[in-house]
Formats: sequence, C-alpha cells, structure tokens
Amino acid sequence: MKFMLLVYTDDTLLDALPEGQFDTMLRGCLDHADELRRQGRLLDSQMLEGTETAKAVRMRNGRITTVDGPFAETKEVLGGFNIIEAESMEEAVKMASEFPWVSTGCIEVRPVRDIGAVRERVGRGAAQAS
Repeated sequence: MKFMLLVYTDDTLLDALPEGQFDTMLRGCLDHADELRRQGRLLDSQMLEGTETAKAVRMRNGRITTVDGPFAETKEVLGGFNIIEAESMEEAVKMASEFPWVSTGCIEVRPVRDIGAVRERVGRGAAQAS
C-alpha cells in the first residue's frame, strides 16, 4: 500500500537550531531516505521551495484568481513529501517517525488513493501516454 508522508516544518524551530544542526538533520534524513530506497520502500522524495515562491490558484464564481505566497496562517508549512510503500498505516507511521523533521514540525501520513481504480469508476480507463 502506498502512503504519502507530507513533511511540514516550522521555520521558527528550524531557525532556532544551533549552527550546523540543520545540515546534520538533513544528512540523517537523506541517509534514512537512501536506506528506504534501497529496501524498495521509498518511491519518491522531494523538497519544496519556500512558500514565498509559490502561487495559489482558485476559481470562484467563474473567475480565476492567482495569489502570491505565503498563504499559510499557520506556523508549519509544507516543506516536502515522500511516497512510500508500507504494509499498514502503523508501519507507515513508524517510517515517518524516523525522519528528523518530526522534531521541527510534523509529518502527516496519508494513504494514496489508487487513481487507476478511480479512473475505472468514472469510465476513463488507463491514462494514454502522449
């Protein structure tokens, strides 16, 4: 079963880390990710640029609006994600807890919906390669 680990970070906590601690944590994160990848458990992993580089796109009343970031009214912002393969939610939570970012934010663990099953349900079959 696939799970997405959404990595949220709190810049206040990251900024308060002692000199060099962020890089130490990042090395630990990359080591953990490399091990999961070797085991065939980590399918994809990416970091995101800061919220100040983002745009939010919405349609309301037939009108598209685009707003520059940051938009979050929260301390924790989405900093990256990992897509993993795990046997259960419990195993996925355990894998998430081994990333260092649980101490400077949180990692939300969510099952990935089978888009193939959704395509079948709505009558769109398999995606065509372009």
